[in-house]
Amino acid sequence: MMTTRSNLARGYAIALLSAIILSTTAIFIRYLTQTYAMPPLVLAFWRDGFVAITLLPIFGLLYPFLFHVQRRHLLYLAIYGLMLAVFNALWTLSVALNGAAISTVLVYSSAAFTALFGWRFLKERLGWPKILAVALSLGGCILVSGTLDPEVWRVNLIGILAGILSGLWYTIYSLMGRSAAQRGLNPWTTLFYTFAFAAIFLLVFNLLPGGYFPGTAILPADLFWLGYALAGWGILFLLAAGPTVLGFGLYNVSLSLLPSSVANLILTLEPASTTFIAYLFLGERLTLVQIVGSLMIVSGVAFLRIREGYLVSVSEPLPGKNIRTRQQVTLMEKDQ
Repeated sequence: MMTTRSNLARGYAIALLSAIILSTTAIFIRYLTQTYAMPPLVLAFWRDGFVAITLLPIFGLLYPFLFHVQRRHLLYLAIYGLMLAVFNALWTLSVALNGAAISTVLVYSSAAFTALFGWRFLKERLGWPKILAVALSLGGCILVSGTLDPEVWRVNLIGILAGILSGLWYTIYSLMGRSAAQRGLNPWTTLFYTFAFAAIFLLVFNLLPGGYFPGTAILPADLFWLGYALAGWGILFLLAAGPTVLGFGLYNVSLSLLPSSVANLILTLEPASTTFIAYLFLGERLTLVQIVGSLMIVSGVAFLRIREGYLVSVSEPLPGKNIRTRQQVTLMEKDQ
C-alpha cells in the first residue's frame, strides 16, 4: 500500500497513542516480578493467554467475522505467533533483570535492526541518514546497558543479552506485522491469532524439562505461581486486557498504514514515557551516562522518522501542483 499524507497523519496518531499505552506494560511487569517474584516466562504465558481470552467474548458477541481467516494464512500466523512468543519471553526477562526503564530503552535497538534488515533482505537503501540513526541507536544502547564496564557483563550478562535480543525480535515482529497487513489480514484478527499461538508456544517453553530457558516454570505447578493472590491475578489480567490488547492492537493498525520502519520509529517515544512512569512509581533512576544514551537512541530514530516523512512529502505533490516525475523522486531518494 502506498504511503500518502493522509495515511501518514492517521498512522502517526495511532502509533503515538500505541506508544503511550505500551509504555505502561513494563511498569506492570516490573511490579509483578518484584512483588511476587513471578518467573518471567510464566508471566509472559499468562499475559499472552489473557489477551486471547479477552478478545474471545468481544469477537464472539460483537465481531464474529474477525475469527474468520483463510487456511493458507494459518501457518503464517503460527510462525508470527512463535516470533511474538520469543519476543515477549525476551522482553519480560529483560524487564525482570534490567528494570522497566533500561529494558524499554534497549528494546528500541530494533530501530537499528530494522534499517539493517531492510538493507540486507529487502534491498532498501542504506544511505547516510540511516547509518547515522543506526550508529546513534547502537551507541545509545551501549551507554544505557553499561556494557562499557566489563563488570556489567559478568554480573548481568543474561539481562543485557535479553534486552538487545528483544530489540531484534521486535524488529521481526514489526516486519511480520507489515507483511500481515499486505496479505490483507485484519489487524485485530492478526492480534488474536498471534497471541493465541504465542500463548501455546510459551506454555511449551515452560513445560520443557531441564530448565533450558531462564525464567521458566521449574515444575508444572509453577504455572500457577500467584496461587490465591487475587490482587496479583487482577494486575496480570489488567496488563493483558488493557495496555497489551490496546497497545499491540493499535500498533498492528498503524502497520497497515505505515511502513514498519516508520511505525517502529514513532514508538521510540515509549522509552521516555516509561522512564518517567518508572521514576514516579518504582523509584528507578537513570545515571547521567544512561540518560545520554537514551537521548542518543531517541535522537537517532527521530531524525530518521523526520527524514522518511520528508521523502514522502516531496514525492507526493500538493493539489494543483505538477506531478513530479519518477526521475525527480529518484534523485530525491538517492541521498537517503
